[in-house]
Amino acid sequence: MPDGRFAPSPTGRLHLGNLRTALVAWLFARSSGARFLVRMEDLDPAVAREEHEAQQLADLAAIGLDWDGDVVRQSERRSIHDAAIDQLVAAGLTYPCWCTRREILDAPTAPHAPPGAYPGTCRDREPPYPDRAPALRLRAGDVPVVVEDRLCGRFEGIVDDFVLRRGDGTPAYNLAVVVDDGAQGIGEVVRGDDLLPSTPRQVHLARTLGIDVPQYAHVPMVLGPDGARLAKRHGAVTLEDAGAPAEVLARLAGSLGLAASGEHVTPSSLLARFDPALLPRTPWVVGTLGRS
Repeated sequence: MPDGRFAPSPTGRLHLGNLRTALVAWLFARSSGARFLVRMEDLDPAVAREEHEAQQLADLAAIGLDWDGDVVRQSERRSIHDAAIDQLVAAGLTYPCWCTRREILDAPTAPHAPPGAYPGTCRDREPPYPDRAPALRLRAGDVPVVVEDRLCGRFEGIVDDFVLRRGDGTPAYNLAVVVDDGAQGIGEVVRGDDLLPSTPRQVHLARTLGIDVPQYAHVPMVLGPDGARLAKRHGAVTLEDAGAPAEVLARLAGSLGLAASGEHVTPSSLLARFDPALLPRTPWVVGTLGRS
């Protein structure tokens, strides 16, 4: 029974897309008798706030989602992240990088690499800027990695030399999420499909660190009426202004094919209806002011 999790960043209110993904993740875990964990991905102190964390947890509880154990915070797991980085450094699988974002964008990429992939500029060169703190990159070498996603199917990506630790010393997202999922025993990662392109990097890193690779299920995005990713400009996109929690839950369930229009449901009542094979594979487009 692979444990599942929901791992938001406490940078603001959860919107309907976040709540929908949380519901799907909860259903995946609970339907298999697994634990459902919550982890706050609060590595960036410039944007993470305790008040946002408290509100996000309150919103999850308001629509009836529960979780097991204490909430875990990435910011409190620095020693675990650093130990993983030390392991990679000791194995000779890393190198420092002084490139700025502009330098990376302006540099040509390898013919077989995706747009925006790191071109390896600092892979074998001497320090060009002694007074600039370098980031640390994994020496991946543009390796192809295939992900078999439960909702999106087969996805292949080329893994470039991605950042493990930023120049300010903060562990990068890809490093932290892999290490934390491994340490928490997460066997099923359910999240938005905007994160699918980064998954080959995480699979490759997990294998490199000797961490079990979880199953993945990337949930299609929630879009506004203009077809763009759901945002504040689309109106009532958070629980606070989208309606009563029971109404919002019913709309989320309806968007997943788990409830009829206007039907009263609870997360527990949805378990008997839940079948991952029947989940929609296309985005949910909500109307103006959050009305579906």
